Amino acid sequence: MYLKPNAKINLGLNVVERRPDGYHNLETVFYPIPLFDELTVTASNNTEPYELLMPGNEIEGDAEHNLVIKALRLLQKEGYTIPSVKIELNKMIPSGAGMGGGSADAGFMLRALNDEFKLGIGNAKLEEYAARLGADCAIFIENKPVYAEGIGNIFTPIDLSLKGYWLVVIKPDIFISTAKAYSMITPKHPEKNLKEIIQLPVSEWRKWMLNDFEDSVFPQFPRLAELKEKLYECGAIYAAMSGSGSSLFGIFSTEQHLKATFSDCFYACLEL
Repeated sequence: MYLKPNAKINLGLNVVERRPDGYHNLETVFYPIPLFDELTVTASNNTEPYELLMPGNEIEGDAEHNLVIKALRLLQKEGYTIPSVKIELNKMIPSGAGMGGGSADAGFMLRALNDEFKLGIGNAKLEEYAARLGADCAIFIENKPVYAEGIGNIFTPIDLSLKGYWLVVIKPDIFISTAKAYSMITPKHPEKNLKEIIQLPVSEWRKWMLNDFEDSVFPQFPRLAELKEKLYECGAIYAAMSGSGSSLFGIFSTEQHLKATFSDCFYACLEL
């Protein structure tokens, strides 16, 4: 089975309160975008439980720590019979970008195993399993725009389409520690709820929509603030950092050719 796990962006991200368990409650909108990894899952005659191949990418550390293998192990632990599998994962979504590449791979792996081996797991149960792998993983089961609360794992479907717009995604070679980004956040409730903001014209999002991580990350990495401003200078209607990662995106009304402008970054221009 061949699938294309897609990335997501966060349209706004408000860190509203710190929880007793040390995590933080959020408000955000997850929006799937057409930037893809490639995942192939097939039955194998291998005597080992799985074979993981990542063309062009080194498998860092123990493969058991890879989210696609964690997804496989989770279903096996839950009692589902899965034969030996050959897994090919071609990574094209940048890592550490705040675009959910690893989470997408995990969510799509659950879907692939369910369909390939006819496990009969409904989407609600798949979301439950995905949430156990990571807060963002569950959004890739239905793979639709959602308003998310809690730690990013409580979803409310929303009626939102950016069809007709173009998305420019850039990622410089910068690593951001999620733990450090959170440690510098002062939780607060936004002036206007995101569910209200996304109903406004996109041209008004710049006034109201925020990613709270920019307040803690931009002072550490001024280059990111410069890149966001450059997106606006190039004509973006709305621009922001995605999640707590180091990618930024700009929403444009027309196709853009800005690769030379952001020559030191990963660059993609995507039709939404």
